[in-house]
Amino acid sequence: MGDMPLNDMPWWRWRSNVRSALHMLSDPGFQRDVWLAGVEGYGDVTDAVYRLVEDTWLDNWSAEKYVGTIFRDSQESALVDTAVLRVLRIMHQVGPDAPVSAYVDHPGWPEAVRAARDAHVRMATADGDDPDQPPSSLHVLQLMTRSA
Repeated sequence: MGDMPLNDMPWWRWRSNVRSALHMLSDPGFQRDVWLAGVEGYGDVTDAVYRLVEDTWLDNWSAEKYVGTIFRDSQESALVDTAVLRVLRIMHQVGPDAPVSAYVDHPGWPEAVRAARDAHVRMATADGDDPDQPPSSLHVLQLMTRSA
């Protein structure tokens, strides 16, 4: 998210949080090497889901509501809605305090990862970023969202 044009969306901080969450949720290598390995500075699945839905309330209504403020268009919002629904379905089944392994071993996890990847790639590409760069730490995200 280093080259993301932060100021071109009215609610760019929320977009940054959604993008960060989708990025982590969409990368099985990151999940294995960071979350499952217990590397600090990146949170866990629950933290990512919280960033995805905390300010946006995407667990209660469609991302379509935010087209023009967080999301660039209906295609982007539809991809985010799909990812949110798939990830939340698993969270409700395993519980928000479950270990990372409960998520990644869940039979529906690959589908959730694919949905998050589709949304992540669309958003990163629209922002002019390389979707294949590794996810940034939460500290980097915090620094990015503090400054304009």
